[in-house]
Amino acid sequence: MSTYYMQKTLSQPVAVSGTGVHSGKTVHLTIHPAPKNHGIKFRRVDLAGTQDIQALFNLVVDTSLATVIGTNGAIVSTIEHLMASFAGLGVDNALVEIDDYEIPIMDGSAKIFTNIIEGAGIREQDAPKHFLIVKKIIRVAEGDKSVEVHPEPCFKITCSIDFKHPLIGKQKLTFDRAKNNFARELSCARTFGFIQDMELLKKFSLGKGGSLDNAIIIDKDKILNKGGLRYPDEFVRHKLLDSLGDFSLLGMPIQGHIISHKSGHTLNHKFIKTFLEKKDAWETGPAKVE
Repeated sequence: MSTYYMQKTLSQPVAVSGTGVHSGKTVHLTIHPAPKNHGIKFRRVDLAGTQDIQALFNLVVDTSLATVIGTNGAIVSTIEHLMASFAGLGVDNALVEIDDYEIPIMDGSAKIFTNIIEGAGIREQDAPKHFLIVKKIIRVAEGDKSVEVHPEPCFKITCSIDFKHPLIGKQKLTFDRAKNNFARELSCARTFGFIQDMELLKKFSLGKGGSLDNAIIIDKDKILNKGGLRYPDEFVRHKLLDSLGDFSLLGMPIQGHIISHKSGHTLNHKFIKTFLEKKDAWETGPAKVE
């Protein structure tokens, strides 16, 4: 058994197709194994000769509706659910090929991505995984929204939400990578929205692929999806899932406890930039298996 946590990649390529939630286009996606120290990269196979796009915070070009990365005129949109699957399963190195600009939404969760990655198999590589080891508290806030990180000998993320809606209200959940099962407890949580927001998005030619098949749609006093919720607290589980994907854009896993309150893609990205600026608050290095 290795003394340190080791880097991981897929054992074999795996492919899936689906619809982009905003574009409404059918997208084909293939995930390939990648060598050690490669990181997660995206390749637009429909744009010949374009540079691969590394999944890193400094290449984020938009966070208004989803997390979008890009370089030299090529973008990849709505990456957060796939990135959450990589982070939740501990995959460090992969090459993702897509034939359009938007990652397919699938069923609105990370379930299908997680299933196909687990189905392909995950193998250890002969290089230690490096962590961002938190030594001091870092915090960012905007009004009543906040994200902070505390020193902790493992990785945890606590997420709380507060919606003025009777079907959501206040919810809070902690995910501990050492104790919780990502595939079972987080990956199936779907994105959600209010019916009036969906109608507004479509009015402006956005959300073309959104439907009851890939999102929880909430009306004034009921959930419109026939099967209801997958978890009683599916809303906060999905927010935690999104955060896991966003924070993975640091490029290394965190050894520490992230606490997020009412945050979203934009504040998560601001936190990442603040985190990396405060170089006295963390250090990098491998972590020993306890």
